[in-house]
Amino acid sequence: MSLFQPGRNVWHAERAERATVLIDAAPYFGALREALKKARRTVFIIGWDINSKVPLVGPEGCAKDGYPEPFCEFLCALTKERPGLQINLLLWDFSVLYSTEREMFPALTLGWKSPPCVQLCLDDALPLGSAHHQKIVVIDDCVAFSGGLDITDRRWDTCGHDIDNPARRDLSGKPYRPFHDVQMLVDGSAARRLGELARLRWQRATLERVKEVEPCDDCWPDGVTPDFENVDVGIALTQPSYDTLPEQREVEQLFLDSIDLAERHIYIENQFLTRLNVAERIVTRMKEKPDLEVLIVAPHTHESWIEARTMRTGRINFRKAFETGGVADRMRMLFPEVVKDDQKTDTMVHSKIMIVDDAFLRVGSANLNNRSMGTDTECDIAIHAEDGKVRAVITRIRNTLIGEHCGVGPDEVAQSLSETGSLLKTADTLEARGHRFRPVADGEPDGQEIAATIGAVADPERTVGIEEFLRHIVGKHVPYRFLSHGLQVAFGGLLVLGLVLIWRYTPLSEWTEPGVLRAAAMAMSDSVWAPLIVIAVYVGAGFVLFPLTILIAVTAGTFGPWLGLLYAGAGAIASSLTTYGLGATLGKKTLRNIIGPRLNRVTRRIAKQGVLAVAAVRLVPVAPFTVVNLVAGASGIRFVDFLLGTVLGLLPGLIVLSSLGNQIFHVLQNPNWSDIALFVALVLGWIGLSFGLQILVSNVRGARA
Repeated sequence: MSLFQPGRNVWHAERAERATVLIDAAPYFGALREALKKARRTVFIIGWDINSKVPLVGPEGCAKDGYPEPFCEFLCALTKERPGLQINLLLWDFSVLYSTEREMFPALTLGWKSPPCVQLCLDDALPLGSAHHQKIVVIDDCVAFSGGLDITDRRWDTCGHDIDNPARRDLSGKPYRPFHDVQMLVDGSAARRLGELARLRWQRATLERVKEVEPCDDCWPDGVTPDFENVDVGIALTQPSYDTLPEQREVEQLFLDSIDLAERHIYIENQFLTRLNVAERIVTRMKEKPDLEVLIVAPHTHESWIEARTMRTGRINFRKAFETGGVADRMRMLFPEVVKDDQKTDTMVHSKIMIVDDAFLRVGSANLNNRSMGTDTECDIAIHAEDGKVRAVITRIRNTLIGEHCGVGPDEVAQSLSETGSLLKTADTLEARGHRFRPVADGEPDGQEIAATIGAVADPERTVGIEEFLRHIVGKHVPYRFLSHGLQVAFGGLLVLGLVLIWRYTPLSEWTEPGVLRAAAMAMSDSVWAPLIVIAVYVGAGFVLFPLTILIAVTAGTFGPWLGLLYAGAGAIASSLTTYGLGATLGKKTLRNIIGPRLNRVTRRIAKQGVLAVAAVRLVPVAPFTVVNLVAGASGIRFVDFLLGTVLGLLPGLIVLSSLGNQIFHVLQNPNWSDIALFVALVLGWIGLSFGLQILVSNVRGARA
């Protein structure tokens, strides 16, 4: 019987006429390049990261087909030849914590520099603390790639993992250590189902529906020989609960169910190992099957500070589960080492592979950590062998992976297994060309308190759960899109409070006297041209998307709460009307080409013309102030309705921020604990008013619906 059970351990099980495992980024990039050259209608590229400049080249390290090597330039060249080709790039709207690892300003480099038929969307349709971790490419619903590889920097490497490969350099020209990962390629119904997943993701992020396409010409990449033919493929997902989307945990369940198949060997490659219930299930199966051996291939170390405090400690606890269960002698946790002369390094293991005997193969994006089981979005593809031919292929893939790390071919691995009768002895003894396995040594774990604290944030089992917390407070569901603005308000208020305390209690107060700043600001307030200057500043700031909140606070701090309220209101309205007129001039189509598909979220919120619609979108900001104005103009909302709605929507915030802005300067001039306490009260009032108005608008909309 098939292992796959839709709704339990897979999202869907579909037939693939052809499927193959692409080991390492060079073969994957080369195959992807060939497949993309056959695209005619629609391409979806979904990733945790996408870099516009990374060379999309195969094992030879260069392109000889006449197309550009950089990824974005290559896509643009394809669309010039094929006017009907639409390419949709969906990139996680990543946390600032990862900004040093990502290309700066992807919307500019991948969006504005590309023709209209190449669209980029930064996808933030997920709960707080989650990440979009799937790595999927679908071409004309004919072929699909899915696994652990993003099209980004510091991924490319050949299967040789040579220590001194001159082609293995990052975009700055610096060499990096060998890198190992795996991607799966499928066609047939399995590719069409992954195309459905890509469309669902795109629709959630952009509020655009993309029509399905009938698979046209064969897009299977030239030079790629299928490993499998006519096999059932299970597609397992992790999807955290979000708005109306239910939670999906098929990735975790498939891990547990496949472990129960094991008789002799479990082979795992994974970057992170912290999920204890998986370790415990393996231990249980090892006790049931005394001949069962487990070989885990992992990175040598976790280098970043956060990973060292969470993933390393979690991996130590994962390993201890085998010691506690009394089966540690039948388990190895190893990393691939590469040595040449006096040079020594290790191969970075980024792959997410699991092979059980000769019966089960799994390739995906999911790590064996808590995040991948319930917090992040993941997509794994699995094959469950139903005949001897498929079993033989799975065995050869496992031997190829082991041999790659030991510097030998799959036949040498098979021979060693035959001679030793042990997967572990084979891994312990095989080595060639300076490649071999070495034991992972993580040392002692960090203290439980720090590990638990950091782990709760960096590797949570489920999302943070702020929506559920607020539901208990307000008595109803509060959509995540409402939370984002309130959280920004809170963060902004705390940031300002932190600056006040720094000015008061650090040496910064000795470098610059707050009174000087106050005097400089007041100098402009004495001018008869002050009102016009303020309005001009607001209008100019609107064209560069400068935050309106900061302008209002500074205006109030300079002119006082009442005059500041008047000037700030006049400036905000002037700015909104100016950009409203610009939006009306540009039109909706032109504006969408500039801003991108996320424009649809704003358009939908103000699609119903009228004062209430405009006021509501001011009270519940779904986009920057200027973007809302541009969209309102392009959407054809009447000028009078826009003006009245803007005044009504901005007035509550203007009143609170005017008082807040005046208090900021007062605290800077004469700081004391009572002033700071009053400032904190204003910040909390600002946050409370923001949330209260958002919930009120939500209730009004619900009553009108």
